[in-house]
Amino acid sequence: MTYEQDQFTSDFRVDSSGKVAFPVAGSLQAEGLTTDEFAAEVTKALQSARMLRDPNISVEVTAYRLVAVLGEVAKPGQYPYQPGMTLLTAVAAGGGFTYRALETRAYVARQEGDHTVVGYMKPYDYVKPGDVIKIYERHF
Repeated sequence: MTYEQDQFTSDFRVDSSGKVAFPVAGSLQAEGLTTDEFAAEVTKALQSARMLRDPNISVEVTAYRLVAVLGEVAKPGQYPYQPGMTLLTAVAAGGGFTYRALETRAYVARQEGDHTVVGYMKPYDYVKPGDVIKIYERHF
Protein backbone atom coordinates (compact mmCIF):
# COMPACT_ATOMS: atom_id res chain seq x y z
CA MET A 1 0.00 0.00 0.00
CA THR A 2 1.27 3.44 -0.90
CA TYR A 3 -0.41 6.05 1.26
CA GLU A 4 -2.21 8.80 -0.70
CA GLN A 5 -1.03 7.26 -4.00
CA ASP A 6 -3.87 4.94 -4.99
CA GLN A 7 -2.35 4.16 -8.41
CA PHE A 8 0.42 2.24 -6.59
CA THR A 9 -1.88 0.50 -4.09
CA SER A 10 -2.87 -3.03 -5.08
CA ASP A 11 -2.36 -6.72 -4.42
CA PHE A 12 0.81 -8.05 -6.03
CA ARG A 13 1.82 -11.66 -6.54
CA VAL A 14 5.28 -13.06 -5.82
CA ASP A 15 6.27 -15.15 -8.85
CA SER A 16 8.12 -18.49 -8.80
CA SER A 17 11.48 -16.71 -8.88
CA GLY A 18 10.62 -14.71 -5.75
CA LYS A 19 10.05 -11.39 -7.55
CA VAL A 20 7.16 -8.92 -7.65
CA ALA A 21 6.39 -6.89 -10.78
CA PHE A 22 5.74 -3.39 -9.47
CA PRO A 23 4.47 -0.53 -11.70
CA VAL A 24 7.23 1.82 -12.82
CA ALA A 25 9.77 0.34 -10.38
CA GLY A 26 10.08 -2.92 -12.32
CA SER A 27 10.71 -6.39 -10.94
CA LEU A 28 11.72 -6.36 -7.28
CA GLN A 29 13.13 -9.30 -5.29
CA ALA A 30 10.81 -10.24 -2.41
CA GLU A 31 11.96 -13.77 -1.57
CA GLY A 32 13.94 -13.92 1.65
CA LEU A 33 12.84 -10.46 2.82
CA THR A 34 10.53 -9.51 5.66
CA THR A 35 7.57 -7.27 4.86
CA ASP A 36 9.48 -4.29 6.33
CA GLU A 37 12.58 -5.07 4.25
CA PHE A 38 10.50 -5.40 1.08
CA ALA A 39 8.71 -2.10 1.85
CA ALA A 40 12.16 -0.46 2.07
CA GLU A 41 13.08 -1.97 -1.35
CA VAL A 42 9.87 -0.59 -2.91
CA THR A 43 10.57 2.81 -1.34
CA LYS A 44 14.10 2.88 -2.79
CA ALA A 45 12.86 1.77 -6.21
CA LEU A 46 10.17 4.46 -6.36
CA GLN A 47 12.66 7.11 -5.28
CA SER A 48 15.22 5.91 -7.85
CA ALA A 49 12.58 6.02 -10.59
CA ARG A 50 11.79 9.60 -9.42
CA MET A 51 8.11 8.73 -9.12
CA LEU A 52 7.67 9.84 -5.53
CA ARG A 53 9.94 11.98 -3.35
CA ASP A 54 9.02 10.58 0.03
CA PRO A 55 6.93 7.43 -0.45
CA ASN A 56 5.26 5.93 2.60
CA ILE A 57 5.05 2.20 1.83
CA SER A 58 3.34 -0.58 3.78
CA VAL A 59 3.53 -4.26 2.81
CA GLU A 60 1.46 -7.13 4.17
CA VAL A 61 1.01 -10.74 3.09
CA THR A 62 -2.59 -11.37 2.05
CA ALA A 63 -2.25 -15.06 1.10
CA TYR A 64 0.36 -17.80 1.28
CA ARG A 65 0.86 -20.81 -0.97
CA LEU A 66 -1.05 -23.88 0.14
CA VAL A 67 0.50 -26.79 2.05
CA ALA A 68 -0.26 -30.28 0.71
CA VAL A 69 -0.69 -33.08 3.25
CA LEU A 70 -0.75 -36.61 1.80
CA GLY A 71 -0.68 -40.17 3.03
CA GLU A 72 -1.94 -41.36 6.39
CA VAL A 73 -4.17 -38.44 7.37
CA ALA A 74 -7.96 -38.47 7.61
CA LYS A 75 -8.46 -35.94 4.79
CA PRO A 76 -5.45 -35.65 2.45
CA GLY A 77 -5.45 -32.42 0.48
CA GLN A 78 -4.19 -28.87 0.25
CA TYR A 79 -4.62 -26.53 3.20
CA PRO A 80 -3.92 -22.84 3.81
CA TYR A 81 -0.51 -22.12 5.32
CA GLN A 82 -0.56 -20.20 8.60
CA PRO A 83 2.53 -18.48 10.03
CA GLY A 84 4.05 -20.67 12.77
CA MET A 85 2.54 -23.85 11.30
CA THR A 86 4.26 -27.07 12.35
CA LEU A 87 3.99 -30.59 10.99
CA LEU A 88 1.44 -31.38 13.72
CA THR A 89 -0.76 -28.40 12.87
CA ALA A 90 -0.61 -29.31 9.17
CA VAL A 91 -1.72 -32.86 10.06
CA ALA A 92 -4.50 -31.41 12.22
CA ALA A 93 -5.69 -29.40 9.20
CA GLY A 94 -5.88 -32.73 7.37
CA GLY A 95 -8.14 -34.21 10.03
CA GLY A 96 -5.41 -35.86 12.11
CA PHE A 97 -3.40 -39.06 11.75
CA THR A 98 -5.04 -42.31 10.70
CA TYR A 99 -4.60 -45.28 13.02
CA ARG A 100 -1.87 -46.60 10.65
CA ALA A 101 0.19 -43.39 10.59
CA LEU A 102 3.84 -43.17 11.55
CA GLU A 103 3.60 -40.16 13.87
CA THR A 104 7.30 -39.56 14.60
CA ARG A 105 8.43 -38.26 11.21
CA ALA A 106 7.18 -37.35 7.75
CA TYR A 107 8.62 -36.81 4.28
CA VAL A 108 8.68 -33.23 2.94
CA ALA A 109 9.38 -31.78 -0.50
CA ARG A 110 10.12 -28.04 -0.42
CA GLN A 111 10.84 -25.60 -3.23
CA GLU A 112 13.99 -23.59 -2.46
CA GLY A 113 14.59 -21.08 -5.23
CA ASP A 114 14.77 -22.97 -8.50
CA HIS A 115 15.27 -26.46 -7.05
CA THR A 116 13.39 -28.89 -4.83
CA VAL A 117 14.78 -30.04 -1.49
CA VAL A 118 13.51 -33.27 0.07
CA GLY A 119 13.93 -34.60 3.58
CA TYR A 120 12.25 -35.60 6.80
CA MET A 121 10.35 -33.58 9.37
CA LYS A 122 9.67 -34.22 13.04
CA PRO A 123 6.31 -33.32 14.61
CA TYR A 124 7.36 -29.87 15.88
CA ASP A 125 9.37 -28.80 12.81
CA TYR A 126 8.05 -25.74 11.01
CA VAL A 127 6.28 -26.01 7.67
CA LYS A 128 6.82 -23.48 4.89
CA PRO A 129 4.29 -22.26 2.32
CA GLY A 130 4.16 -24.65 -0.64
CA ASP A 131 5.51 -27.68 1.27
CA VAL A 132 4.31 -31.12 0.20
CA ILE A 133 4.16 -33.42 3.24
CA LYS A 134 3.67 -37.17 3.14
CA ILE A 135 2.71 -39.04 6.30
CA TYR A 136 4.01 -42.59 6.15
CA GLU A 137 2.24 -45.77 7.14
CA ARG A 138 3.92 -47.45 10.10
CA HIS A 139 5.04 -51.04 9.77
CA PHE A 140 4.33 -53.23 12.78
